[in-house]
Amino acid sequence: MIKFLTILLSVVFISANTCFAMNAYNRYGQKTGSFRKSASSINQYDKSGKKTGSLKKTTDGYNSYDKNGTKTGSYKINGNTTTQYDKYGSKVGTYKTNSNGVTNSYNKYGQKTGSFKKDSSGRITEYDKYGKKIRSYK
Repeated sequence: MIKFLTILLSVVFISANTCFAMNAYNRYGQKTGSFRKSASSINQYDKSGKKTGSLKKTTDGYNSYDKNGTKTGSYKINGNTTTQYDKYGSKVGTYKTNSNGVTNSYNKYGQKTGSFKKDSSGRITEYDKYGKKIRSYK
């Protein structure tokens, strides 16, 4: 859940704050879930429409919560970089968006773990560290 929410946060609602809802698809094009944004939160749903988690805006980023409202972590935003922390405040990883609009993800050791690229139609494709397509968002 956290990874999906992070993707949404860093790629869709932060770097291109223009859409308010989107769907997630696996590499075969099958719908796996959806996201909806309001003024102060982002909610995540599974493919049947059941809420699975949320992000709530803070002064410097977002806090993440599971479906029961229990805090699971936080995200701090500084320019083009989003840093992810677990519920204890330990750094989990970072997401950096470059001038081409590509967001690269890194683990807590600074090793690249994947990337997210947005095309002209607004579709965001997620790739693993080897460049293999994992899923997409539109």
